[in-house]
Amino acid sequence: MTMKIYGDPGSGSLRRVTTAARIMGVELEHVMVDLFKGESRTDAFKSRLNPHGLTPVLEDGDVILYEAAAINLYLADKTNSPLAGANAEERFQVLQWMFWSAEQWRVFATALFDERVGKTVMGMPKSEPVIDFAESKLRAAAKVLDQRLERRTFIVGETLTLADLDIAGPFSQIDRSRPPFREFPNLMAWHDNLLQSFPAWAETKREVDRRMDGFLSSVGVTL
Repeated sequence: MTMKIYGDPGSGSLRRVTTAARIMGVELEHVMVDLFKGESRTDAFKSRLNPHGLTPVLEDGDVILYEAAAINLYLADKTNSPLAGANAEERFQVLQWMFWSAEQWRVFATALFDERVGKTVMGMPKSEPVIDFAESKLRAAAKVLDQRLERRTFIVGETLTLADLDIAGPFSQIDRSRPPFREFPNLMAWHDNLLQSFPAWAETKREVDRRMDGFLSSVGVTL
């Protein structure tokens, strides 16, 4: 039975899962959940798939799993993929950076997206203090990453891991939410290498761009 992944192709979180699955050779049946129409917020979705009303969600038989990082670790475990780390030491380093990404990185990128993109779409005034706070947190985190990547091609070890995909997630909206990533040359060079070296990451970027740009155009929003 093919596993199902529920989500919207405009989501950077879904992108992290679909990219990892393609690299691991895992076949996923995509079930469209239109976030712009609020389809993840319905009682049916929340009662069966994710009580938080968020995507992506993986369905593998009786297993229902949400949170992109957890889904990727689940897929890596099922396939014994080196994306979770090539050895025990690397596996813990991968987990360290995935947890770091959730607490020090992606949460602030999401706040910036909500302010600059979400509120623009909804016709709501932006909160400049929130934008300033999110940018300051992202700059502090990006400085750490830039230093780590000074002589490294990947976050952990010598090959791509889930840590790279987790941290690369916010680049999905870089031209829309405008995080201050371009101020950090090593960080940008690392991400450019991901786009050039891993076709799945470039393919899912095009999917996100088509979905987001098409939606913004349909509602007459220019960022």
